[in-house]
Amino acid sequence: MKHIAKKKFGQNFLIDQAIIQSLINAIHPQADDLMVEIGPGLGAMTQPLIKHLNHLHVVEIDRDIIQWMQGFYPPKKITIHNSDVLKFDFANIGERIRVVGNLPYNISSPILFKLLENTAQIIDMHFMLQKEVVERMVAEPSNSEYGRLSVMLQYRLQMEYMVTVPPEAFDPAPKVESAFVRCIPYDTLPYPASDEALFAKVVTAAFGQRRKTLRNTLKGLLDDDGFTALNIDSQLRAENLSVAEFVAISNYLAANT
Repeated sequence: MKHIAKKKFGQNFLIDQAIIQSLINAIHPQADDLMVEIGPGLGAMTQPLIKHLNHLHVVEIDRDIIQWMQGFYPPKKITIHNSDVLKFDFANIGERIRVVGNLPYNISSPILFKLLENTAQIIDMHFMLQKEVVERMVAEPSNSEYGRLSVMLQYRLQMEYMVTVPPEAFDPAPKVESAFVRCIPYDTLPYPASDEALFAKVVTAAFGQRRKTLRNTLKGLLDDDGFTALNIDSQLRAENLSVAEFVAISNYLAANT
């Protein structure tokens, strides 16, 4: 299919066959897997996935691509969901799903946050993303890449940076390097927050002005007595705290306010 990539959908199509095969090997699809591909595009990953799977679900917003897909793929092998992924209800697919995709870079973070709502049903996720985003996802505390995205994802997911992918592996070539990442939801959260909405509020406030100290960013939430009780230095910045420490703060506030 001849298709001009649409900027509004953040389309960059993967074309390097060696890289595609390495990604399929990393995903390791099994025939009976209940798998959902986000943004199948022109089928770089869709076609090899279908060879391994009995059936594949795909979420695609571009009607031109959907029309092509409907004529190209056997209906018994694929279910096409014409939807904006940010509005798509993954719960309708079923339990124990696997999610893959070359995510549109312009909305990759919102997609990741949306998927956090469905981790109870997800076995694993494999995504192509902007390299900078993957570096933020897996960053450790006291690293300049470590931020709100790192904490919120690491709270629920084990993540592994798999491989760096150069711009020339795509058509059109993006202006940035890409990377492939594996995300596996925890069966049991290592540091459960008693109030997850409060946990998210604390993390957002702490990184709201990341150059300021925690005493300033958490002012109105955590006082000096709280910092002392938690044995956390109020002069540290948000990037210095681990996921466990953010959970400790939110659990302290939930119990004492």
